[in-house]
This record gives sequence, structure tokens and C-alpha cells, in this order.
Amino acid sequence: MSEQVPVPWAESRPLPPYLALLAVDAKNFTGLPALLHAPVSQLIPELVDQALAKAGLEDVRDAKRFPDNPGDGVVFGFAPHRLPFVVWPFLNVLDDVLAQYNTLTPGPRIRLRASVHVGPLPDAGNPGDGNGTPRNDVHRLLDSRPVKAVLAASGGETTHLAAILSDRVYEDVLLGGYAGLRPERCIEVPATVEGKPFAQRAWVYIPSPSGELFRSGVFAGNGDTSGSRDRAGGTDGPGAPSAGKRPPNVPGGRSYRDTSQQVTEGVAVMGDVTGGIGYTGGATHYNGTNQHWGSGDNVSGTKHTHAPEEDR
Repeated sequence: MSEQVPVPWAESRPLPPYLALLAVDAKNFTGLPALLHAPVSQLIPELVDQALAKAGLEDVRDAKRFPDNPGDGVVFGFAPHRLPFVVWPFLNVLDDVLAQYNTLTPGPRIRLRASVHVGPLPDAGNPGDGNGTPRNDVHRLLDSRPVKAVLAASGGETTHLAAILSDRVYEDVLLGGYAGLRPERCIEVPATVEGKPFAQRAWVYIPSPSGELFRSGVFAGNGDTSGSRDRAGGTDGPGAPSAGKRPPNVPGGRSYRDTSQQVTEGVAVMGDVTGGIGYTGGATHYNGTNQHWGSGDNVSGTKHTHAPEEDR
């Protein structure tokens, strides 16, 4: 007989250990012919493991906690002290591994979304380990509209990976200075999921932004549109908004100095950017406190639009 279900708030209990989480999902997996579902489902964890090894993270590869392959990706927990190394260099290495695979291998291109999060989760070797709010949130981040919009609007020959970091990872790892990636390389977004009561501040990182992202307005740089890639994190480069101060009434405390830019889907980066993001398209349900996105689309309470969901 299973252990009696605990009653929340009835008494104090030990907090589960903090674990980092990585989730990866393939773009348009359900659009592949049925013949390819099984081999691609097997391929994605292999590519992730290959990138972990190339990034010097064999320990993470070999000590995954509660790993799962939902069919179109992979998710697992790992020791939180390895978070900075998963943020960088692993995400960049995974992008390189995908680029090499897509260049050398005939057949469908493998383009991935990745989400990174951290939080308390049970991990005592029991059934049900790894289940909890942080696990739910890492999947919601992975399915959120901004990171999907990046892959939908980007060039498949250049942008192979779009990553989204939770605000906790961004603050603890990037703002804390622990990762080899500067915070300015990430773009703040309102992460929402169609049909789900989920809305969080998060941060998108694209290792290889393509020109289509700049032209579409989904992704814009801060003056440098040369397409150069800063492999060491860097202070500038495509998609490197300056930090800015935290003005009042702006979620995430980011400011910008230009009028709003509207796009039909995804993330609009406005004018001379210092980190602010305006999101004015797509089917979005946002339940929360007032959100102020400059002179663009202001959302208070719940917003409902009716655009089709992106391909998964």
C-alpha cells in the first residue's frame, strides 16, 4: 500500500532537494510521416547525449535523474551545481551538433526547443520522483509561445535551437555571473501557453539567430546585424540588448526608448532595445497582474486571441 498522501499546510515538512531540469522538444514532430516517429524519437536523446559529452558534461549525461522520453524530446533532472555549464557551453554545443547533423544527414531537419529550470523536487528513489511544480513549469516553458515563435520565424538553415530559461535560472546563474554567457544575450519574454493557466517571465536565448528573425520582427539585435556569432557569450552580437535599469510598472524591470513594434506572431523587440519585449500576437491567455509593455500592447487580467497554434 502506498504511503498516505500528505496534507498541505497541516504541518512543516522537509523541503525536497533542489534539482536542475532540462527539457528538449522537436519542432513539428507530429508533422513527420509516421515512419519517422520512432527513429526520430530515439535520435533526439542521442543528439542531446552527444552534446553533453562534447560540452564536458559526461557526469550529467551519466547521472540523469528521472529521465523521460515523451516521444518528441527528452526531459531529466541533474545536479544544480552543473546549471551554469548546461546554460553555457552546452546549449551552444547542442546547436552545433544539430547544425552538423542537419548538414550531413539527408532526411528531415531536426530543430529543437530547450527549456532550463530549477526547483525543489522529490528524489529519493521512489515512484513518482521528479514530479512537482518545477517539472510542470519546465514543460510549460518548453511549450510557451515565444520560444515556438522563434523557430517558426527563423531560417532552418541557421537557427537549429531556441532555448528558454526560467527567471530563476536567469537571475541565479546569469545575473549571478556563474555562466560563460552574458545576461545581455538573452531576451525577456512573457511565457504563456495556449489553453494553460501559465504565465511567467522568462528569457529566450538563440545561439544562432538567422536573418529571418531580424526581418520578421520576432527577433532583433541591438545595432549589430552582421550575423557574427560570439561563441564565448560575449558582450555584443545578434540579439544582445543592453541591460538597462528597472523602471516602475514594467514586469522584469526592462526599459526601451522607442515606439512599439507589432508582429502577427511571437516576440516584437522594440526600437533601440534595452531588454524590453512586446508580444502582440497569437493565441494567448494571460492570467495575472497588470502587464505594461511600453507603448505597445498593454494586458490587464486575461487576454484572449484566436490565432492557430504553431507546429510542434
